[in-house]
Amino acid sequence: MIKKVFILIFFLIAVTLLAYILQPVKTGKGNDTTQYELVKNWPALPRELLLGNPTGIDLDTNENIVVFHRANRKWPLLGPMPSETIKTKTILIIDRNTGKLLNSWGDSLFIMPHGLAVDKENNIWVTDVGLHQVFKFSHEGQLLMKLGEAKVSGNDSSHFNKPTDVAVARDGFFYVSDGYGNNRVIKFSSTGRYLFQWGKKGNGEGEFDLPHGICLNEKGNVYVADRENNRIQQFDSNGNFIKQITDPSFGNICAVSLNKTKLYAVDDFSFLKLKHRGSDVFIFNTGGDIQTRFGRSGNYKGNTCWYHDLAIDTEENIYTCDILGNTLQKFSKVPEH
Repeated sequence: MIKKVFILIFFLIAVTLLAYILQPVKTGKGNDTTQYELVKNWPALPRELLLGNPTGIDLDTNENIVVFHRANRKWPLLGPMPSETIKTKTILIIDRNTGKLLNSWGDSLFIMPHGLAVDKENNIWVTDVGLHQVFKFSHEGQLLMKLGEAKVSGNDSSHFNKPTDVAVARDGFFYVSDGYGNNRVIKFSSTGRYLFQWGKKGNGEGEFDLPHGICLNEKGNVYVADRENNRIQQFDSNGNFIKQITDPSFGNICAVSLNKTKLYAVDDFSFLKLKHRGSDVFIFNTGGDIQTRFGRSGNYKGNTCWYHDLAIDTEENIYTCDILGNTLQKFSKVPEH
């Protein structure tokens, strides 16, 4: 009997390994209208700085890079979230050209950093999935607003369950993707008053399976990275479904970002949620068609990456957070000849 059990276990392991080896890496095709290349030796952070799991990234009003990272904190594969805050500075301000560190703060404030956004007033918004909270800080780190109850999850107007990201409109209204536990998007007034929400677990229009990233266009439309459904959903400012962007070659869509004319996204392609095969960067036109895509390795031929978030500057350089290699990467447009 024991021998049969070992044979069965060996057979299952062999089949799993064979499936992994034979599993194609989803690549797909874009029009490749714009080519990108990795900027080498960027960033130029101090050697003593431990960059761990950079999960959120955006640009401030001076086009400096703002990063939210976990330092030495690891996401627990089994068991509950840690209870102690990270003692290291978790917010980094980086010069986008030189890659040098300009400022840092955020020590002893967070348990499990996740999403980050910068508003037009240069305030920095973050979500903490360990604290179940959303925070608004000044650019220098002064706390301006706090939503949710620390370490208490919930599914009502005053609680979150592992909120993933935040997006702030020009009028000050903001949206929170309350992703891991509640599969909803919540809209708040500029003062933090709950307005309404939409979404539930599922794969239909307006439903989510882990809304992981969120951004807004100039019209106020809301774009949500519906991670486990491998798609991007678009809504109006009242939460009404407009359309979805999906493709058989997409992995889990982790993050979305916008400039005036283009939509950007990153995915994660994994085997049984255990072995990560790499990320792609996508550039879409306003109609949702893929113009350019690249990736599945950190620098085309480099280490496999998991891009957790991305940001775009006014020159359309792309900045990514890799939580496998714990690196930041900058991709610049290749000049057309």
